Amino acid sequence: MRIYLAGPEVFLADSADIAAAKRAICTVHGLVGIFPTDTPSPLLEAPEWIRLYQGLEAEMRSCDAIIANLTPFRGPSADPGTVFELGFMRALGRPAFGYSNVAARFGARTLAALGPAARRRGVEWEDAEGMAVEAFDLHDNLMLEGGLQAAGGFLTVQEVPAERRWRDLTGFARCVEAVARLRG
Repeated sequence: MRIYLAGPEVFLADSADIAAAKRAICTVHGLVGIFPTDTPSPLLEAPEWIRLYQGLEAEMRSCDAIIANLTPFRGPSADPGTVFELGFMRALGRPAFGYSNVAARFGARTLAALGPAARRRGVEWEDAEGMAVEAFDLHDNLMLEGGLQAAGGFLTVQEVPAERRWRDLTGFARCVEAVARLRG
């Protein structure tokens, strides 16, 4: 099985090391891990960003499942590119699993990022623009957790010290073990 390994680790200076560690965990379980930086760019005449997008889409289509790092990235929610990849694989009907190295719930993280917030009708929170803060007591937006569940997967969550947040692969390994069980 080919597993697409989505996550914001591609932005780390040592992303090649993270990719190698993730691929090694996959290999132990008889899986092939496909990291986004492995992707060839098939269109030679297009701008670099569109070549990268086309290559990533082709790689996702060639994979049997996705494991997404949904650790909050540059804000209270997961990396938007990773979220797109998760949705794309869900639309293809592929199994999807996710992990987060931050245990705080989405609503609390959102309120912390907002600054001033007010109670709406004494129950829900809203921001300065009058927008409600999602209050389902989930780890991220309901569409992410709902998509994982609908795809037969799950979200595993643990609290990791900030200095290890992008390099701790405990949750990732749990997801790999679950994907390996799908093979039967």
